[in-house]
Amino acid sequence: MDKNNMAKKFQETPVNILADIGTLAKKTSNILDLSIGDPDLITDEAIINAAFADVSRGATKYTESGGDIELIQAIQAFFKRTYKLEFAENQIRATVGALHGMYLALQVLLDPGDEVIIHEPYFSPYKDQVLNSGGSPVFIPTYEKDNFMINTGILEAAITDRTKALILNSPNNPTGAVFSKETLEKIAELAKKHNFYILSDEVYDGFCFYEDFIPMASLAPEHTITFGSMSKNFAMTGWRLGYMISPSYINEAAKLLNEGITYSAPTPSQRAAIYALNHAETLIPKVANTFKERLEYVQKRVAKIPYLSLHPVKGSIYAFLNISRTGMDSVAFSEYLLQETQVLIIPGRAFGDSGDNYVRLAATQDLNVLKEAFDRMERLTFN
Repeated sequence: MDKNNMAKKFQETPVNILADIGTLAKKTSNILDLSIGDPDLITDEAIINAAFADVSRGATKYTESGGDIELIQAIQAFFKRTYKLEFAENQIRATVGALHGMYLALQVLLDPGDEVIIHEPYFSPYKDQVLNSGGSPVFIPTYEKDNFMINTGILEAAITDRTKALILNSPNNPTGAVFSKETLEKIAELAKKHNFYILSDEVYDGFCFYEDFIPMASLAPEHTITFGSMSKNFAMTGWRLGYMISPSYINEAAKLLNEGITYSAPTPSQRAAIYALNHAETLIPKVANTFKERLEYVQKRVAKIPYLSLHPVKGSIYAFLNISRTGMDSVAFSEYLLQETQVLIIPGRAFGDSGDNYVRLAATQDLNVLKEAFDRMERLTFN
């Protein structure tokens, strides 16, 4: 037996930039890891204690497949308090992270050959999820000169009679862009005009640093499926708890599909999420302010390094550094940076071809680590 007995699509190992860089990193000593979006912050003690107390009282069994009713109601209340949006209980589903919700949605939406538009640079799992759901990804670029927001003229030109969905991500990973209300309204109108879904990845909704976040569901409620997560807002990456909010008929189909996948999300994590969401107004700013401070520090340091530039970061936990002045592509630069300074970042090409003049830095380490990283980077020169 060998790999020829596997499914044909898995017989050839594709190039995986993230994995290749990670392998190189394992061989590098004294590394400063600013690559993966897994914050150094520990989940707030109050969340941990609340979950532990509930587990000690017996919260160790399955919940309803769509989530404990207390969690569904906590999500409802969070959106009503924070965004003045009201959702029915049968629209909300607890998931094992936001990507689980995205997978369920794509599986129930797509027939073979249906097209899903993805704006570059993009979170790399989007492409794989579309392909694994039988769909065809259609990529449209965004540009630094447009604040990395979708140009709706380019978007409309990409729409065909096979377009089933647009995956939208604002605040954006990797660029840190926050889409304007005007742009979101134009996208909403296109979804209504051409009858496609907006799969809105809102994992970083708590990280809009200079303006209020606008949920897509407030502009196109019948056409939007929202994905959220505890991971970033509450520094709960390892708890693996997210949610999707969709029209009820999509949620019902997702329920049937998920019966054979995870059935339900982990009960202890759901208990933690209930406490977190019910105390969001206190807990989220603690995390968001930490990243705002770090990213503002990154911007100050980048401004003093001749071979780098940075478009102002408005949200998320990332800085998308422009490296075009080095004359190197993103993979070569990332490897060179790691070898010369032991600073690990992610090549922009990992987020689509249009990202090849950039690298992504995750502000997931404290200011002392960031200072050391930029002190090392500042010593490099390029002709």
